[in-house]
Amino acid sequence: MHALVALVGGVLIAVIMWDAFEALVLPRRVTRRLRPTRFFYRTTWRLWSGIGRLMPPGGRRETYLSFYGPLSLLVLFQLWAASLIVGFGLLQWGIGSHLALEGRAPRFFDDLYMSGTTFVTLGLGDVAPTTGLARVLTVVEAGLGFGFLAVIVGYLPVLYQAFSRREVSITLLDARAGSPPSAGELLHRHAGDLDVLGTLLRDWEHWAAEVLESHLSYPVLSFFRSQHDNQSWLGALTTILDASALFMTALDHGPARQARLTFAMARHAVVDLAQVLGTPPRAPAPGRLPPGGLTQLASALATEGLALKDDRETERQLAELRALYEPYVNALALHLAFALPAWQRTPKRPDNWRATAWQ
Repeated sequence: MHALVALVGGVLIAVIMWDAFEALVLPRRVTRRLRPTRFFYRTTWRLWSGIGRLMPPGGRRETYLSFYGPLSLLVLFQLWAASLIVGFGLLQWGIGSHLALEGRAPRFFDDLYMSGTTFVTLGLGDVAPTTGLARVLTVVEAGLGFGFLAVIVGYLPVLYQAFSRREVSITLLDARAGSPPSAGELLHRHAGDLDVLGTLLRDWEHWAAEVLESHLSYPVLSFFRSQHDNQSWLGALTTILDASALFMTALDHGPARQARLTFAMARHAVVDLAQVLGTPPRAPAPGRLPPGGLTQLASALATEGLALKDDRETERQLAELRALYEPYVNALALHLAFALPAWQRTPKRPDNWRATAWQ
């Protein structure tokens, strides 16, 4: 019996340590199915977002959903620590509970207490190991606890730096494409100077590559929401995909080559992120760009002197490009409870930079 308990404790320690290594240290996507962290996020997000979906869309709902990303990290760290403490407690009990206590024999609770004080390097000294093997386990656990804390302290700044870099470009898109952003608004505001969009698309190509790298390494960043309720990393990425698709099909002039490069990188990002979050592609709602929507968009932009092609061949080409990414962004939006941006501009909605808390 004791040998079996010790084996369970050792396996628990090994599983948690490998899981923490994959989540915090290994800078690549992990596709192993039996992974505690993945199970944790799928289960807790399903419960958390389920409550959020009962709330009406708006600021209160977004505020509630925004707590999940940071809070899930703290809970995950606590679960890892608690599992390691239990694992070492099982090991100590499995080898015979060789602890020095006053007036009574040690029990399993004493092994857990010993494990807890050792892991957090508290070292009260009221319980001490008495054999060589018990002392070795104590030293190993103390070193593991100290290293675990050091990794977490170093992990959090990296995570928040990646989040900050992501949000800077999203904030810059506010004055360029509206709040929330849309491809129609982006073209409307740059109708007289399409060449500048080449630089913008090149910047967003790099942004998409950085988001792909950071969110594959740290998938929890996908749950971190933007500062404003009408902005999101997925909405910004979808807007850039929409605009790139228009440049590639409906415009005879403009940065078509850069649009193709940006489209390829952005599409790569949404496909891989949909895979790592376990969200299979789903057909989007037809209302986002219904039949005739391209004609309406062309009519709206014609007033700014920007001519879009809206013939059947253009619609066919645009539909082919949309089919490459819209099922994936729709799946991500449903999973993360994001609202996808519209294609048409919304002139009645003020930009975030125009709004203040006193108006």
